[in-house]
Amino acid sequence: MVVSIWQSETSGRTPLERWQNRIRRLRQHLRDWAKHTAGTYRKEKKKLLALLEELDKKAEITSLSDQEVNFKHYLKERLVLLLREEEIKWYERAKVKTLLEGDDNTRFFHLVANGKHRKQHIYKLENDQGTVVGDAQLKSYITQFYKDLFGPPDVSDITLEED
Repeated sequence: MVVSIWQSETSGRTPLERWQNRIRRLRQHLRDWAKHTAGTYRKEKKKLLALLEELDKKAEITSLSDQEVNFKHYLKERLVLLLREEEIKWYERAKVKTLLEGDDNTRFFHLVANGKHRKQHIYKLENDQGTVVGDAQLKSYITQFYKDLFGPPDVSDITLEED
């Protein structure tokens, strides 16, 4: 997957621009891939729960056949595996080492992981003119601040090409 994206045609005048465009395209692809994977897990978990509920309702009315019992055991095993993978994902995202592996405390992991995300996000800045709020305004303010700080870019004849 990474190789095919990296080797695809890239626009850019200089090697540095082409490299930056490849990195940008790869980052976007991996972000989309991660969202799709998380969505697939959620859909499969929902489907498994619905099938298990259907079998449970049927078991209350009549007895299940051997095939249905085996299918129910398979669904439970698959659900346990999905839940375990989800717990590991949140455990890794939270980066918590104080709990033992296998602790069934996913709500704690969610709170820690999302709390770290909130701490790393800038919601507003206060300056001499007032308060800057909103992602678009923050981005333009910060960009302009650093443009003013460093001044206009210097023209350089240095390239990454060997010739």
